[in-house]
Amino acid sequence: LSGGEAQRVKLATELSRRATGKTIYLLDEPTTGLHAADVDRLIKVLQRLTDTGNTVLVIEHNLDVIKVADRIIDLGPEGGDEGGTIVAEGTPEEVADNDASYTGHYLRAVIRNEQ
Repeated sequence: LSGGEAQRVKLATELSRRATGKTIYLLDEPTTGLHAADVDRLIKVLQRLTDTGNTVLVIEHNLDVIKVADRIIDLGPEGGDEGGTIVAEGTPEEVADNDASYTGHYLRAVIRNEQ
């Protein structure tokens, strides 16, 4: 299995367990390799997890996932040696309004298209 497939199998296994509402889920780019319809399904699953009291921390580049986050921590300004600094943090709207954030620039367009 690819890394993304293995992660989804682990998530499916975890979701089949009895819910406690006290679990922290850490997902590293869970949308990698997913069709857009499957990304929508994943977002619904993640929202269900948080609605039942769990914490979900996602490392992601997919703007559809980023725009529905409760909080965003945007690291940058670039990658590798040029990154690692918090460029912006807050709600999707707050990050979208931050001119220093590359993520905010692209997120702004996505949020505006929905309004």
